[in-house]
Amino acid sequence: MADLTLKTAAGKDSGTIELSDEVFGVTPNISLMHQVVTAQLAARRSGTQSTKTRSDVRGGGRKPYAQKGTGNARQGSIRAPHFVGGGVALGPKPRKYDQKTPKKMVKAALRSALSDRASEGKIVVVDSWGFESPRTKDAKEALDALGITGTALVVVGRDDAAAALSFRNLPKAQVIAPGELNAYDVLCNEWIIFTKDVLPANTPVSATEPTQKQAAAEKPAVAAESAKATTSPAAAEGSASDEAGDSADQESAAPTSGEAQSKDESAS
Repeated sequence: MADLTLKTAAGKDSGTIELSDEVFGVTPNISLMHQVVTAQLAARRSGTQSTKTRSDVRGGGRKPYAQKGTGNARQGSIRAPHFVGGGVALGPKPRKYDQKTPKKMVKAALRSALSDRASEGKIVVVDSWGFESPRTKDAKEALDALGITGTALVVVGRDDAAAALSFRNLPKAQVIAPGELNAYDVLCNEWIIFTKDVLPANTPVSATEPTQKQAAAEKPAVAAESAKATTSPAAAEGSASDEAGDSADQESAAPTSGEAQSKDESAS
């Protein structure tokens, strides 16, 4: 993990903080970022454009003149596309521009964008803003103290309303919540500013912790072992006595060889 100097709102050093390599240390995938950003911009399009075809335009219900004998080209309606006031041929109609993008691709594109800004040294982590009340002047002074000169994407927690209201009036600052962070907004801004409590981090599953598949496979075995363990000796003895009783009943019910012969002689 890379170490980054933790800053205060006044621009002073407040220690160091580690950036996750899974989020800020991956190799940027340019083609992936392009695909995700294109899909995001396409989803913004309303798709409400519409034109009228010859069947939508009012009028033109009858043939303007006879088919033959006038010397003109044959026409069937004055609302054909080549007439003034006629319909539009092959014009745009309402449609959806949405593109299906897997969630894994969206997250990977965000990691690529953050890693690109981290490689350029454009990631700033602030301990806390500490604004008592919303004030744009305090937000501008904080950015100047941090050395932010260009556009900045300020990631603000939902509980820090004073900071969000303070930064939103600055023309070169964009305020965004941690859950709304995306690759497009990261690439549109030169600087990315986090507070310590909203800094994204990945905590991969360690080798000692079982995965979901392993846990699901172990559940039946554990249930069987627990069932065996809960069986009491008294219950085992009862089952053994029941089996012995059943066998005795079967023996008493079965006729002996002598009885079988006597029955056969009497029947004959």
